Amino acid sequence: MRESAKRVRPVKNTGRGQTVEQIKKSSNKILAEIQKRLRRKNKQLPLSELTIGQWMEKWAEETPDKEAIVYSDRDLRFTYKQFNQRIDTMAKGLIGIGVTRGTHVGIWATNVPDWLTIMYACSKIGAVSVTVNTNYQQNELEYLCKNADLHTLCVIDRDRDTDYLSMVYQMLPELRTCPRGELKSERFPCLKNVVYIGQEKFRGMYNTQELMILGENSGDAMLNALKEKTNCLDVVNMQYTSGTTGFPKGVMLTHYNITNNGFLTGEHMRFTSEDKLCCCVPLFHCFGIVLATMNVLTHGCTQVMVERFDPLVVLASIHKERCTSVYGVPTMYIAMLNHPMFDMFNLRSLRVGIMAGALCPIELMREVEEKMYMRVTSVYGLTEASPGMTHTRFEQTFEERCTTVGYEFEHTEVKIIDPETGHFCKPGEVGEFCNRGYNTMKGYYNNPEATAEAIDKDGWLHSGDLGVLDEDGNFKVTGRIKDMIIRGGENIYPREIEEFLYKLPGVKDVQVAGIPSKKYGEQVAAYIIPAEGANLSEEIVKDFCFGKISRFKIPKYVLFVDEYPLTGSGKIQKFKLKDIGLKMLAAQGIKIE
Repeated sequence: MRESAKRVRPVKNTGRGQTVEQIKKSSNKILAEIQKRLRRKNKQLPLSELTIGQWMEKWAEETPDKEAIVYSDRDLRFTYKQFNQRIDTMAKGLIGIGVTRGTHVGIWATNVPDWLTIMYACSKIGAVSVTVNTNYQQNELEYLCKNADLHTLCVIDRDRDTDYLSMVYQMLPELRTCPRGELKSERFPCLKNVVYIGQEKFRGMYNTQELMILGENSGDAMLNALKEKTNCLDVVNMQYTSGTTGFPKGVMLTHYNITNNGFLTGEHMRFTSEDKLCCCVPLFHCFGIVLATMNVLTHGCTQVMVERFDPLVVLASIHKERCTSVYGVPTMYIAMLNHPMFDMFNLRSLRVGIMAGALCPIELMREVEEKMYMRVTSVYGLTEASPGMTHTRFEQTFEERCTTVGYEFEHTEVKIIDPETGHFCKPGEVGEFCNRGYNTMKGYYNNPEATAEAIDKDGWLHSGDLGVLDEDGNFKVTGRIKDMIIRGGENIYPREIEEFLYKLPGVKDVQVAGIPSKKYGEQVAAYIIPAEGANLSEEIVKDFCFGKISRFKIPKYVLFVDEYPLTGSGKIQKFKLKDIGLKMLAAQGIKIE
């Protein structure tokens, strides 16, 4: 004991005689050393080869009576044992209508209770769940169904003022006359079934209650055979993300990709089986299906679901269920903090959360930490990286957690690469975020050319985002190479909107760029050069968009210009459009929201 005491005596420091700045420096040094040790320790975190179904079965056996899924506002609860049984029954029902290994099953729904049942059921039999954005309109739905070679589409009736069933019948008029399971469409030759998620009956469609009855009356032989064939490197989930070409691409993600990304995210948040995560982000996003679902699954904790984001329902769910964590994009936190009934709820059970999907204002993060009693972290990544590439950690300082995106996930390499030379950048040099590791997607579905563009010959996934590595080993996002707008967590690619607006009579040329927004991070602005003699107005442009493209893609601002800023070689300088737009809006007396 004496020898130990002697060894520590030389570094003993009471702080007497030091300035505040010296004490601060000393504390930061100690904290930095702790972080280095934790990073070394975390490198040892193992990757799992369990499939999604095997993870579910593990907890159904080990903690059968623990609550797995809770819908607090409906008082609907499933233990791990109950939910696993429901999944198996649904899986047998899907097998009964022709779903099997490699089959593509679309899920077009808000976070309804059977969204996860269908996804987990697909994962057990080797089928691929294809997530469909709830904001999609007719053109977008039809493109995905054809491009993804959907075999079965599972759908709810509507979301807000969008009638999903009408759109499905418009796409598949054959449904009105053909027997269920015998759909034959010339336009969509792969599509054989439409399943209504609910108990109501609609012409030509199965419903989920019928699939459950079918599953209850089926044997286990085929289910068990398909389970045996399923392995962690199988594609289990496909999500559509737009590209600079303007055409969405199906990102193929494996069990290995998303379960491990979810597991490591949970480890960074110090999750245990006692945690309860309130999931109010949409499941069709990687944020919802990986960060808010796979980290719960891999830690055997409880997922408290919210069908559609409503600040009051979220606050009430956290209060009632004593949730320890909640995830969301900045606009969600703003809505909760500003709700008139916010002070009525006890949120002291909260411990940690994630704010991601858009730029996270420092003052907002500070307010969330103070008023919601939790430590906020942020994840940076993209769908193609399953999605997490970097993550600020629980133990990092507030300044690091709100001014950086942390450091790389374990078992991955994240580098800043000079986009011109391909050389690795030194700390402080700006370049492109690139990722290599277990989390890199399998590729884009039926699109080897786009896959080769995204993943180079050395296996580096190119993000299209610009960033820098600081001296402490944390990454910062500084901009984008690709012309992407992020509005409230939704990725919007200008080319897609531009190609749509070219169809409007009277549009000679159009460019789309982002305008800064306090509420959403960015808003969409369309800069239109009208054709000679055209009678265009902001109202005409927006009316043309309504019902044809997703709400979040409809330009908030429509600006009419005579020309675009050009480079010496005649290329449009998109980065200058933002400032031009801000000046035009200010001149018109329009306040930026």
